[in-house]
Amino acid sequence: MAKYTAKAALILWAILLAALPASAQKRKLDPAKPADVIKIGQKTNCSTTDGTATIYWWRGKVYSRVEGERDRHIFNVQGFNLRACQSFNDPKRGPGYRSVSREMLIYFDKETGQVLRKWKNPWTNEEVDVLHVANDPVNMREPTYAYDKDGKPAATAAQVGFVKEGKVLQGGSAARLFYKNPLGGEYQENIGGWYHAMEFLASESSADDLLDADAAAVKDRVITWVRVSKWLPWMKMGDKPGVVIFHTAGMRLDSWDEMPEEVKAEVKANWPAFQTPPPKDDPRPSMTSWDQFKRWADEKKSKKP
Repeated sequence: MAKYTAKAALILWAILLAALPASAQKRKLDPAKPADVIKIGQKTNCSTTDGTATIYWWRGKVYSRVEGERDRHIFNVQGFNLRACQSFNDPKRGPGYRSVSREMLIYFDKETGQVLRKWKNPWTNEEVDVLHVANDPVNMREPTYAYDKDGKPAATAAQVGFVKEGKVLQGGSAARLFYKNPLGGEYQENIGGWYHAMEFLASESSADDLLDADAAAVKDRVITWVRVSKWLPWMKMGDKPGVVIFHTAGMRLDSWDEMPEEVKAEVKANWPAFQTPPPKDDPRPSMTSWDQFKRWADEKKSKKP
C-alpha cells in the first residue's frame, strides 16, 4: 500500500507543478536565444548584478623548451583576475555587458614556494630581478551585445559549450598572438623582434548552474590556462632560441577570503589595489605586461647614478 501511496504522491506533485504559472517554475536560459547567451556569458565572466566582485584564480608550473636540451621546470606561478561587470541595453543590439578587471601573475620559487624577488638564470648565470605581472586595468574596450550593429545575432549557442551529463565544457579556444613587440624599435619588419605566443583556455561548469535564469552568477567553474611564448623580458635572454610554457588550472572563488594565504599576503603588502576590481565604469584602456615592463625598466634606469 505504501508503494502505491508514494507513487500517487509523485503523480500529484507532477500535476501541481505543471499547473503552476511559468513564473513560479524554475526558469532556464535558452542557448538558442542571443539574449540568453549574453546572460550566460555575463554570469560566467562576472555577475548580472552590476559591480559584484568576481575572482578567477589559477596556479601551475612554468617550463622552458630549448632545442637540443631537456625541458626544465624553472618556476611556479599563481595568478588571478578580479573583475566586475556593468550591464547595458541597446534598442537595436539588445542586452549587453562590459567587464573591467585587475590581473596578477606571481612567480614562486619551485623549491621553497617563496615569492621570487631574484632569479638565477641557468643559461646566463646572471641573477636578475623578477617582475610579477600586475596589469591594472584589463578592461573590455566596449560592451558585447546579443546582436551586432546590423541587428544580426552576435551571440550564438556555440559560445555556451558542449553539454554532457549535466556538465558544460566551454573552451577549446586558442589565442594566436603575433604582433610587433612594443619594446622594439621602428624597424622590426626589417630585423625581426615580433612577439609570438599562443594561449589555450578551457573551462567546465554545471549545466543547471549555468542555465539557471534566476541565478546572477555561476557558482562553480573550473578552468585551465596554457601559454606558449618567447622568453619573459625580465629573464634577459635576448635572442636565445627557446620558449616558456605555462601550464595551469584554477577555479572561480566565492570571495577574496578563499585566495591562498601566500597570494593574499603578497598582494596586501605590495599591490593593495588588487584586492578589489576597478569601478564598473572604469574608462581606462587595458594595460599589458609589455607596458608594465617598460615602465619598470625605465624607472630602474632613471634611478641609476
